[in-house]
Amino acid sequence: MKWLSDQIVDHLRDVADVPDLTGTKYRVIRRLARGGMGTVFLAYDDQLDRHVALKVLDLPDESGELTARMKREAQIVARLEHPGIVPIHDVGTLPDGRVFYAMKFVQGSRLDEYARTATSLPDTLRVFQKACEAVAFAHAHGVIHRDLKPENVMVGAFGEVLVMDWGLAKVIRSTPNSSEDGQADQSNHASARSELTGDAAARNSIDTLHGTVMGTPAYMAPEQALGNTASFDERTDVYALGAMLYFLLAGRPPFVSQDLSAAERETKNSKLPSPRQLNHATPRQIDAVCRKAMSPAPPERYGSAQELAAEVARFVDGFAVSAYRENIFERAGRWIARNRFLVFLIVTYVIMRILMLLISSR
Repeated sequence: MKWLSDQIVDHLRDVADVPDLTGTKYRVIRRLARGGMGTVFLAYDDQLDRHVALKVLDLPDESGELTARMKREAQIVARLEHPGIVPIHDVGTLPDGRVFYAMKFVQGSRLDEYARTATSLPDTLRVFQKACEAVAFAHAHGVIHRDLKPENVMVGAFGEVLVMDWGLAKVIRSTPNSSEDGQADQSNHASARSELTGDAAARNSIDTLHGTVMGTPAYMAPEQALGNTASFDERTDVYALGAMLYFLLAGRPPFVSQDLSAAERETKNSKLPSPRQLNHATPRQIDAVCRKAMSPAPPERYGSAQELAAEVARFVDGFAVSAYRENIFERAGRWIARNRFLVFLIVTYVIMRILMLLISSR
């Protein structure tokens, strides 16, 4: 008997995974990523002459629950028309009955990859601020993400920042333009059941690019880790954004272990080292912002992603932040840093006056 090499087996598996797009306007080019319930392919849209990312359901779905959930995901993202949220182009069904949807193909780097090559902290924080603003837009439309992490934010070659992976998105309230209250509640209850009973491999996945069924424990808010779905609101995402900021400042996730129990998370959260303790170059002000966003108790966090974005913008622009009480020397140093040119002019003027006095006294 002749054994097949690992390379041949991997190739056969990839070929078997390629969806049959007969009757559609798409052609598969290659696989991009595999998530909790779907695989994302790079495809070509023959009608519009462009590349797209095609997400295809790849799990058995006898009950139809996953199909409904994936369609729901596409509908939610399609509502969120914002430059910082990946747009949905199309949704449909393959000849074998599996649902798919097409979205913008984003070329660039994940935020965790971008952070390793960023030239300065302000550059990284501006990218983070844009991600916060995209999440704030979703919140304004009654949607929370629930799986925010650096791997789910893409940074394009021209500075565009897109929040990806809305597979766990939850509608927490209806908006004037939506009529989905009952359907939203049903979908969210199903999502909660899936989170609490899903397999460990899917739950612990941190390498998905375009959609994951489970949350990521390393970035979860305590109430999400406990499964208290009734208490989820915008501040659940604020915690995850704070955990993302923690990663950008400290160079590692706040929780390295991916299988912490809810009780362990409560204990670990109280003993979590601050970003500044792990990276002494972290300014005290932004360290305080991160710690406030990650407060274990939701009322102690920023009330919204927009508040967090504004706080980060104040720090980058050289203004005081509400999360940190400065002393007089820190205020003076911040004023000097923000007004370097004015300080240069004043110092130059004083030096010139001194020189003129010295010359005239001779």
